[in-house]
Amino acid sequence: QVQLVESGGGLVQAGGSLSVSCAASGLTFRSYSMGWFRQAPGKEREFVAAMIWIGDGTYYGDSVKGRFTISRDNAKNTVYLQMNSLKPEDTAVYYCAATRGVGVRRTSQYEYWGRGTQVTVSS
Repeated sequence: QVQLVESGGGLVQAGGSLSVSCAASGLTFRSYSMGWFRQAPGKEREFVAAMIWIGDGTYYGDSVKGRFTISRDNAKNTVYLQMNSLKPEDTAVYYCAATRGVGVRRTSQYEYWGRGTQVTVSS
C-alpha cells in the first residue's frame, strides 16, 4: 500500500531554518505531484508548496513564498521542504501529500497523505 512518511520536524528559533522530508513507497513516485500542507491548532489545513510531476513546476502559498523551497529526488522517492527565515506563525504540523493530477492547491485534490511532522518556531 501507499505510505508517505514525514521526518525532520522539530523546534527552531525564529529566523532559523529547518528541512523536512517525506519518503514515499508503494507508488510510482515520478508520476505523482507532491505537496506540503500545514495545520496549526484550531485552523484549517493550509497549502504550503507543491511540485507537479510534469515538468517539475513548483507552486507556493503566499505566506511562504520566498522563504520555503520544495524539491524532490525521484531516485530516492523523497520530497523535501527547505524552510528558511522561519516565523512563529509557521508553527504547525506539516503534512506531505501525493496526487496523480496537476491541480495541487486544495486538500481535496490529493489521494494520499502522510501522518505529519511537528514544526515549532519559538519567538
